[in-house]
Amino acid sequence: MKATRSSESRHHRRQAAYLKQLGEIGLFVEGTLCKIKRPGRRPPAWQLTFKQAGKTRTVYVPVSLAKEVQQWAKEYKRLKQLIRKITGQSLAIIRRHVAVREAEKQAQLQNPKRSAKSSRRSSGIVSPR
Repeated sequence: MKATRSSESRHHRRQAAYLKQLGEIGLFVEGTLCKIKRPGRRPPAWQLTFKQAGKTRTVYVPVSLAKEVQQWAKEYKRLKQLIRKITGQSLAIIRRHVAVREAEKQAQLQNPKRSAKSSRRSSGIVSPR
């Protein structure tokens, strides 16, 4: 049973670490910043492309804001990665919980006398001898 607790805490520790990183996320914007060439013009233009209500939308980004918006887009990608990692740890916690419960049920079915004693001890009930 000790191995179960350490594996649960491992997932909980990772989940807490990812949540801490989530708090460090700065400004973000959903989308991809793209450089586009405009015919007849020297400097390239920038546009932010994103999905809204199932449609692809594009917004012009001034050159003076391009670096800042690029950083926001990177932060959004980092946010998505953290969300995936947190979800993975949460699913691992759920799966582990289910596996432990199933193992306890199997142990109880195989040896009902022994599991009844251990459940009394863990609940704080002491049987008179």
